[in-house]
Amino acid sequence: MSTDNARAAAEDSLEDYAFRYVPRTFRRWSAASVGATALGSIAFLADFSIGASIGIDHGTPNAVLGILFASVIILIVGVPVAYYAARYNLDLDLIARGSGFGYYGSIITTVIFAGFTCIFFALEGAIMAQGLRLATGMPLWAGYLISTVVVIPIVIYGMRALERLQFWTTPLWLALALLPLLWIVVSDPQAVRAFTSFTGNSDGSISFGAVVSSAAVCFALTPQLAEQIDYLRAMPPRTPSNARSWWTSFAFAGPGWVVFSGTKQVIGVFLAVYLLVRVDPGLGHQATEPVKQFVEMYRTLIPDWLAIVLALVLIVVAQVKINVTNAYSGSLAWSNVFTRVAKHYPGRTIFVLFNLVIAYSLMMMDVFTLISFVLSLYANVVMAWLVTIATDIAINKWLLRISPRFPEFRRGMLHDWNPVGLVSVGLASVLSLLAFAGFLGAAVKPFSVLIAIGVAFVATPVTALVTRGRYYLRRYSDGIASPRFDEHGNPSGERLRCHVTGYTFERPDMLASAERGPRGEVQYVSSLALTLDDSDRYVLPPDVARPARRAATRGRGR
Repeated sequence: MSTDNARAAAEDSLEDYAFRYVPRTFRRWSAASVGATALGSIAFLADFSIGASIGIDHGTPNAVLGILFASVIILIVGVPVAYYAARYNLDLDLIARGSGFGYYGSIITTVIFAGFTCIFFALEGAIMAQGLRLATGMPLWAGYLISTVVVIPIVIYGMRALERLQFWTTPLWLALALLPLLWIVVSDPQAVRAFTSFTGNSDGSISFGAVVSSAAVCFALTPQLAEQIDYLRAMPPRTPSNARSWWTSFAFAGPGWVVFSGTKQVIGVFLAVYLLVRVDPGLGHQATEPVKQFVEMYRTLIPDWLAIVLALVLIVVAQVKINVTNAYSGSLAWSNVFTRVAKHYPGRTIFVLFNLVIAYSLMMMDVFTLISFVLSLYANVVMAWLVTIATDIAINKWLLRISPRFPEFRRGMLHDWNPVGLVSVGLASVLSLLAFAGFLGAAVKPFSVLIAIGVAFVATPVTALVTRGRYYLRRYSDGIASPRFDEHGNPSGERLRCHVTGYTFERPDMLASAERGPRGEVQYVSSLALTLDDSDRYVLPPDVARPARRAATRGRGR
């Protein structure tokens, strides 16, 4: 490993911590500020389109029940994962490493998430391009290009730039999206009655299959939790003085994001019904386009030219708010994967551009018109992945105490591969995709995503029990005498010098080095330096004996 490469990576990653614990020195925001910033990222308009699509396919009752069902499951899955991110200041990849996947095994989950950021960037970019075409006549390919490049300057500057953007644009977005809607609901009771009785392409009856099919599309939004986590990991230490604010911000910006998302999906159903029943029954698929939805809603209140202008402003603001997050989180994911595989960090900017090229290609392939199919397909793998991690935390860590309580992420402490997560995700994904493709029978096909959830929930603890948890930890001590947690159970803020990079890092990010100092003293090495090391010269040997389970799994962080 080049020492210069490690130093360059340390300097360049100060704003993103792509494969690192987020230290206290960076986490200078209050819990409320982090929560508000995280909530700003859920301004995406794809929710409206998703709700409209399933509403037209299955009718209002089935669509609303499907949205509610998906939201409850996503909330349950999100609680343990988001808690670990906020409490221990780690992104989802770092959590996955010690929650069933191993140091290299988590690469699989990170690629799944990176794919999500590309797909949703493309969907949001397509919506913006539709708005530009309506307002200016601009061809779609040019709109795709503008929606792609406009986010680059903000994303490159990382968390500080994102915090400012989300803070200043959220009030504008809320006003433009909600005030006209409230006016229609209050002033047009017939629109509300049409919404509640809308049957869409269904026969009007409530069907469990239709509810699950509606929920399957919504489940594809679950990786938004990982984007929320990219903000939540910057939460300040939880202390008695800020506990109420900390928990409130965690609840709303962490697992609670799905409450806002589900509400927007229901609004999407309402807007589609409003367009088809009260405006133009011949709109067909256009009723799922947020551009059309908001323009027609505004036209009932203001002149046409102003309706188009306001709709365009709303769409641009929403697209920029979410797509800076998609590009930011995607670049972190891709850089994380590349650095671990290649042992080289070329800089996050390259991966910002890489993520955007993929997203632009998806736009050119017109992924928006296939939104229901693409999201239903993707949901099978997504739920297999996230249910596995949530189950490992909730059951294997807390109930069975097989998995280490603290989410270990450092190379040298973990095995490269852990069959617990790999077996669970692989088995759940394969079975659910077979069902989705119809190979398990037509009667089973609508329930493919439930198969993914159920298999992942069962396979995760079963595999851990069968393997007796042997593949979680390679070592049970990192060789450092000082504690990893402070008196409140937060990761310690003690700083230690990495003898490889020359920089100081906080205690949770450090290990004792296998290379002793000139006088035989213990030296410390950062997880970043170990990530870039291809020689294993700094990695301590594995522990020979495993301590008692209680000692191995106990941590002061609670």
